[in-house]
Amino acid sequence: MSARGSAVPAADVADRRFAAQLLSGSPASSPVEVVERLLAVQGQDSRGARLAVRARTAGLTAADVDRALTQEKSLLITWVNRGTLHLIRSEDYWRLHRLTAKPQFQVGCGRILSRLGVPAAAADRAVGVVQRALAASGPLTRTQLADRLVSSGLPPGGGAALQVLILASLRGIAVRGPMIGAEHAYVHVRDWLGAPPPEPEPDAALGWLARRYLAGHGPAADHDLARWAGLPVTWARRGLAAIADELADRSDGLAALAGSPAVPAGPLPRLLGPFDPVLLGWSSRAPVLGDRQGVVTVNGLFRPVALVAGRAEGIWAYRNGTVELELFGPLPSGVTAALEAEARDVRRFLATAEAADPGDAAAED
Repeated sequence: MSARGSAVPAADVADRRFAAQLLSGSPASSPVEVVERLLAVQGQDSRGARLAVRARTAGLTAADVDRALTQEKSLLITWVNRGTLHLIRSEDYWRLHRLTAKPQFQVGCGRILSRLGVPAAAADRAVGVVQRALAASGPLTRTQLADRLVSSGLPPGGGAALQVLILASLRGIAVRGPMIGAEHAYVHVRDWLGAPPPEPEPDAALGWLARRYLAGHGPAADHDLARWAGLPVTWARRGLAAIADELADRSDGLAALAGSPAVPAGPLPRLLGPFDPVLLGWSSRAPVLGDRQGVVTVNGLFRPVALVAGRAEGIWAYRNGTVELELFGPLPSGVTAALEAEARDVRRFLATAEAADPGDAAAED
């Protein structure tokens, strides 16, 4: 499915995407509902993942996200799409991991470990240390696992322990499950989730991925799905072909699920956190960022943005319990009042997680 075809107003595409993203229309009622819609929420910045939930719900707190991670076991964070940490539903883990945790990401970890003085055989032994430790004593924090790895002979410092944890996660051994205090702890996959279900046929799995992606990102092109998931575009096309009878008939060549409800008006002013999904779901961020891409995406890191009428109109930061907003230009008084209300809601939302684990923030292209 390509993006070529008869013209459809850009505003129509944007409005449908914002609705799919839960940034307009009725808010979601729970963190799980948000993640179910979006399928995978960027998770290397833990505060950013929580703020993605805040922007799509009403009245929840960061503690509600942590409860889903810890007591309910309904959410987890692990390395899937593009070899990057994502917040996903526990019940979606096996399918996403099988589709997107590709062998080349393990090769990349191995190269980094080799540069850190950890050859392949030693890396395999270190993964074994993680596996045994989690099976015997999990959940364990990154600090606790790093101590065990260093005691087993892994070089201290340099990020070797993190690379081993990534490798263990890519191999389907570990995931980041519950919170222990302010830290996100690792657990053994099978202890936390149980035995894996039978593996579906490849095209059925790709069709499932395409369907779930479009629910939270449609209308979109095949290359959008491929980039978001980190898969070859030929795989994205196979997935879309597998659900062809579920797609709407659009004149612009974009894929969207049929039977979508009426499109609500565009989003109200929102403060979106770092790495918000609305900036990472498609090949181009120009519809939201315009000529501000170099301001919002700095060295591959995605800064928090103020979204007004579907466009980034400022950046912001959360420091010492205070929201510091930097607008790109003057805005109507009603809009600034709405953003001030958003700032108060950010403070309210995060008040239960002031010492939250910052995660493993990393650059995205």
